[in-house]
Amino acid sequence: MHVSRLGPAEFTGPVAVLSGGWSRERDRSLLSGSTVSEALAGMGVKTRVLDLADRDPLLDGLDGADLAFLAIAGRGAEDGRLQGLLETLGVPYTGSGVLASAVGMHKLHSKTLVAAAGVRVPQGVKIVPTVMAEDEAERIEQLLALPVIVKPVSEGGSIGLTVATTVESLAAAIADVTEGELMAEVFHPGRSVSVGVLEDPSGAVHVLPPLEAQTPNGVYSYAAKRGTAECAYHCPARVSAAILRDLRRQAATAHRALCCSSHSRHDFIVTDAGEVLWLEVNTLPGLSRGGNLARMAHADGISYEQLVTHILRGALIDRRERS
Repeated sequence: MHVSRLGPAEFTGPVAVLSGGWSRERDRSLLSGSTVSEALAGMGVKTRVLDLADRDPLLDGLDGADLAFLAIAGRGAEDGRLQGLLETLGVPYTGSGVLASAVGMHKLHSKTLVAAAGVRVPQGVKIVPTVMAEDEAERIEQLLALPVIVKPVSEGGSIGLTVATTVESLAAAIADVTEGELMAEVFHPGRSVSVGVLEDPSGAVHVLPPLEAQTPNGVYSYAAKRGTAECAYHCPARVSAAILRDLRRQAATAHRALCCSSHSRHDFIVTDAGEVLWLEVNTLPGLSRGGNLARMAHADGISYEQLVTHILRGALIDRRERS
């Protein structure tokens, strides 16, 4: 994919880089924001970094900005609420629109949509809130069998993810959560693989080389994604050429099915039997230089500055034509 250099007259006004926020992914968002701002400044773009946690100065910070660059993730930022605010204010912004953001953040809804488009997903169910966690655990065991992955329906970064191997551990995982929806999903041992998708102004998608995250226990956990647990990366993923093609095809299909714009990152498990299963989408993937999207872009010959340029230009696309 060719990304031309940013011209000096493309963005003359300041770009508001939205970062931080109040979600549990605040640390990742702050890193993305500072890295993106630094890259934009190095390309001659005026920037102002706004922390979404500081809600009162947000409107003043957006005033006069050419557009908002969303270097932020998690609740309140990646779930359509921020996108809806910017739409109301008439401020162009990077990434996907309200619909894709809201649906993409809800794992059960997004799985339903991509499955209808032909993408393979692991079987999963919503966990019904109940005072008797043991009864719900037994119901899930009968529906899915054990082991299962337990995770929040609307969180990113593998936050709150647990592998339950017994009814007792499943009941404990259910009882531990006091707010937010939970889901259970069949646990498939295998390779954790992410696939980045870049979409050009014409709507054509370019799929980046799949990236494998190798962890000691085979689970790409919150700690592994934050670099606090042992993790090795391989790009392209260490799978057959046929599986690589399947990963690319399913990522492109999911991107379109969810009406994503500009860029997205899709997480898969490649089972020990060689089956490719889609897990979730990241409509605002982390944008640090060492992040997964940047790693995949680098393997494809796309520099970090080119990646940021591509995302920046995506803010000027009319998403309504893509819905």
